[in-house]
Amino acid sequence: MSHIRDEVERANEAYVKSFGDKGKLALPPARRFAILTCMDARIDPAKLAGLSEGDAHVIRNAGGRASDDAIRSLVISYKLLGTREWFVIHHSGCGMELFTDAIIRDLLAQSLETASFDGKVWTDPGAGRPRGSRHADAVDWLTIQNQTESVVADVERIRSHPLVPKTIPVYGYVYQVETGRLVEVAEATKVGRAA
Repeated sequence: MSHIRDEVERANEAYVKSFGDKGKLALPPARRFAILTCMDARIDPAKLAGLSEGDAHVIRNAGGRASDDAIRSLVISYKLLGTREWFVIHHSGCGMELFTDAIIRDLLAQSLETASFDGKVWTDPGAGRPRGSRHADAVDWLTIQNQTESVVADVERIRSHPLVPKTIPVYGYVYQVETGRLVEVAEATKVGRAA
């Protein structure tokens, strides 16, 4: 067993001891909102939004992008569990800004080993060994070239989706990993306003 797995299991045992009445929380989120944000480990959605267990839905993926699966989760959040407001939160210093679809496709074609980045160039330690996979060519990696524009694009994609009611406001923000501050992207929030 790895030491990480041991640490997670020990932490869970401690959590169980202090779990209390949380097993009685209702299934719908108490504060009736959802957050779509990045999987970046520097972001703690509960802390940045003042959440406790049971307060809100948090949907995470690489970049906090409005992928088909993220929209699927948001629609379920509203239709079956009653959320009434949605927040799209991207962040400064996002790793999705460090590569393009072409770069990750090329790296995955070279090998499936972890690549490294020197601040300018990605290299693949597995290059020259058995090839990776061209299956990456069929994936839209949803990379980010401009943080503000990506927030606006994601809010627009959610707002225009045929399964998203026009009554749900969708707000756009960029979380500053350097300070912990949420900075509203006014254009995104304008696009996402409820009708």
